[in-house]
Amino acid sequence: MIQFNIPLVTGKEMHNIAILLNKMKFCGDAEFTKLCNNWIKEKTGTNAALLTSSCTHALEMAALLINIQPGDEIIMPSYTFVSTANAFVLRGAKIIFVDIRPDTLNIDENLIENAISSRTKAIVPVHYAGVSCEMDTILKIAKKYNLFVIEDAAQGVMAKYKNNSLGAIGDIGCFSFHETKNYQSGEGGAILINNPSFSERAEIIREKGTDRSKFLRGQVDKYSWVDIGSSYLPSDLTAAFLFAQLEVADAVNTARIDLWDQYYVGLSDLASQGKIEIPFIPVGCKHNAHMFYIKLKDLTERHRLISFLKSNQIQTVFHYIPLHSSQAGKKYGIFNGEDVYTTRESERLLRLPLYYELTKDQVCIVIEKVCEFFNV
Repeated sequence: MIQFNIPLVTGKEMHNIAILLNKMKFCGDAEFTKLCNNWIKEKTGTNAALLTSSCTHALEMAALLINIQPGDEIIMPSYTFVSTANAFVLRGAKIIFVDIRPDTLNIDENLIENAISSRTKAIVPVHYAGVSCEMDTILKIAKKYNLFVIEDAAQGVMAKYKNNSLGAIGDIGCFSFHETKNYQSGEGGAILINNPSFSERAEIIREKGTDRSKFLRGQVDKYSWVDIGSSYLPSDLTAAFLFAQLEVADAVNTARIDLWDQYYVGLSDLASQGKIEIPFIPVGCKHNAHMFYIKLKDLTERHRLISFLKSNQIQTVFHYIPLHSSQAGKKYGIFNGEDVYTTRESERLLRLPLYYELTKDQVCIVIEKVCEFFNV
């Protein structure tokens, strides 16, 4: 069986965890948490980076930092994971969904301005598959209407837009280190604070609303409750596991891109014949090979291909039932304009196996079987 995903393990994770076992120090913001924070800060060029227990929690922190109030409106694509919306709905916001581009499956930047109202507080671009949204246009719109930009870069670690790291472009960025991501700690995430005015409060919110971070740095002689917050920091065990992967992130990224390129070349003939569509990478975007997907004719053809590949011991998946069509999406948001592409593209997309331990021979088998399905 060629599995769809095998979580990355480098072999050094247990070594790092053993260090903590010897020191008997496991809580958050210890040695490995700081190493991860510094790695993210230096790699992305963000003003500050803080590990969180998930990308969901990073998004929730972002909603708190920009002071979301009941009735505020947040613009985002419907083709995304539920956490993108939930983080803001929890604060009482209304979600305004707009359609996606059919080429990248990212939010259509040309539809954002029409969705803005007097209640709009932020734009949340989601960098699907580690391919950047059109950030120059989005930032220009945000500046014009005095809106915050919160990047959902859950899939965007190591990816770039015009030489700027995803997650380090808007006011705040959010990473995921879930086991399905390129670098993983089972569960985990990070918040990137690009707007310096949020830096101090981010530490407080993450530490249950206390100024404990200042206390640990010796800036205050005791810490106390100073703001709202929650326990958003992971244990140092989680960070120790993650840091083993961040240390070799460049090598992992290169290996994944090689596999992605192999899929792209191997399936290009099918694409040129119009039988499938393969990913599009806009000029100026540097992706991270988070996934390789193909798009089929319709839902029926996708179902048939999934069954065919499964019968040949190849596991594939699809994802993202558009949020606006879900029970909660209808309750907490509205779709602005016409759904031309969101639902259509979600029903056509199929993700092929892609992970660090996947071999080139296995990729050849997947390509061969996809071609066989189309009798090529």
